[in-house]
Amino acid sequence: MTLTVAPNETVETNFRAMMRKFPATVTVVTGRNDGVDHGMTVTAVTSVSMDPPSLVVCLNNRTYLHEMLLEQPNFAVNVLTQKQRPLSDAFSGKVAPEDRFRPDEWERHSSGVVMLAGAHARVVCRRVAAVPYGTHTLFIGQVIDAFVDDVTRPLLYEDARYCVSQPAA
Repeated sequence: MTLTVAPNETVETNFRAMMRKFPATVTVVTGRNDGVDHGMTVTAVTSVSMDPPSLVVCLNNRTYLHEMLLEQPNFAVNVLTQKQRPLSDAFSGKVAPEDRFRPDEWERHSSGVVMLAGAHARVVCRRVAAVPYGTHTLFIGQVIDAFVDDVTRPLLYEDARYCVSQPAA
């Protein structure tokens, strides 16, 4: 027996309001297919497991990056620094896809995907699962390479604005 829940406008409205107040790390997820690099700003990224090291990236089914990750197994998650807000905006659609990758900012990983040289953190993954759910697909990637800069601070996004983390008092 399948339980179906009728849409509830109050739940949907409250959930949307709650998610606006839910701080998220700003990343640019990149992929490569048929010799073309592509990326987009994504905040729905989190770890899945330490054994094996893996993470999940949630992408809307209507995006080009979604199709790319279904076609090619490798992708990179680039955690932006607080100084990289313009990159977040660019990869959110404010800059044409063909103008987003400046050669001096990106380097190619041996897996073929590009990584942001000055990112707070970079993680290269090989897709091991793609789980469709509603309007999105959860791409689970096993980590094949990782780097973090101990000096920079990650860029966060909360309530439709950029934020930075600070140690609690």
